Amino acid sequence: MSAETIALVTGANKGVGLATARQLAERGLTVLLGSRDAERGASAAKELAEDGLSVRPVRIDITDDASVNDAAALVERDYGRLDVLVNNAGMLIRKPAVEVTADDMRPEFETNVFGLVRVIHAMLPLLRRSRSARIVNVASDSAMFAKTTEKGSMFARSHESFAYSATKTAVNMLTVKYANAFLDDPELAHIKINSVTPGYVATDLNNFNGVRTTEEGARASVHWATAGAETGGFFDDEGRVAW
Repeated sequence: MSAETIALVTGANKGVGLATARQLAERGLTVLLGSRDAERGASAAKELAEDGLSVRPVRIDITDDASVNDAAALVERDYGRLDVLVNNAGMLIRKPAVEVTADDMRPEFETNVFGLVRVIHAMLPLLRRSRSARIVNVASDSAMFAKTTEKGSMFARSHESFAYSATKTAVNMLTVKYANAFLDDPELAHIKINSVTPGYVATDLNNFNGVRTTEEGARASVHWATAGAETGGFFDDEGRVAW
């Protein structure tokens, strides 16, 4: 992709999101570094800009309609289109499965599921204008039935990620449904959308207990944001993975 490619990464002021923003910018993209906290976003963008990368902070709280619409309006005004959307922002609240109530689950669903839909809905008119648009939805290994049904495995025993795993499984289904809908619409068929898992990355979501670096965790997002003609799939940085 050319230097004129415009990419928005949500939740990009730290962790895998920041690594994703850096790697996309290193590939020559103009990156809009999305962050709920304007100051943290500005600080992260400054760090990348000091390395000579084309990065601009954009405040976007994916749980708030007005914030998301404001971000879309900024992209429309200053760029006229969006070529890449990486839905990276997410949250995890740890609580034993047997103690989780319906109300406990709402914040994670509001961010990880409804927030993702909110952003895609707002950015779709801008993605429609791109010649080769890409959407990457960041899911998780913990959303994989193949791993969570493997007796005795870490993911089978991760009971405290009860709601988080459910939200990321929902993200995968939404990815497939969006892909099918885009393919059936001639005006949207050019938009490719895929889910990725960064793997077990050391971030604040897991108290930095992961075994992968944020740079490694960003690889799948960056690949499917910039290459590949597949749509409606689920991938890690080595290829397709089981649902």
